Amino acid sequence: MEALRADMFEEICPSTLLPFRIGPDKWAALVIRCLEDGPRRFSELRVPLARVTPKVLTQSLRALERDGFVRRTAQDRRVTYELTDLGHGLLKQLYILCDWTADHWDELLDARPDK
Repeated sequence: MEALRADMFEEICPSTLLPFRIGPDKWAALVIRCLEDGPRRFSELRVPLARVTPKVLTQSLRALERDGFVRRTAQDRRVTYELTDLGHGLLKQLYILCDWTADHWDELLDARPDK
């Protein structure tokens, strides 16, 4: 499995323009995306999510685990996080939303009065 890249997400992600969130958590979709290729350790997730404080990342992971999207596995002092089947199903829907957003980005920008 490839290492996660520090530049995996654009600086504007997650954008305040996006009308879609997983609950109130603006980072959850990015966390799910980081887990799409398999289990990751917390330190691996921190690479592309460096703008997220460790506390907030922990809260996001706990919420995703609570809601059934992520499984936390602790083994010999090694903790990993991975998507559940429910999480993989949500990932497919996130790609649909990302495509929609890309197709409507200019309209989303134009709709904002504070542009």
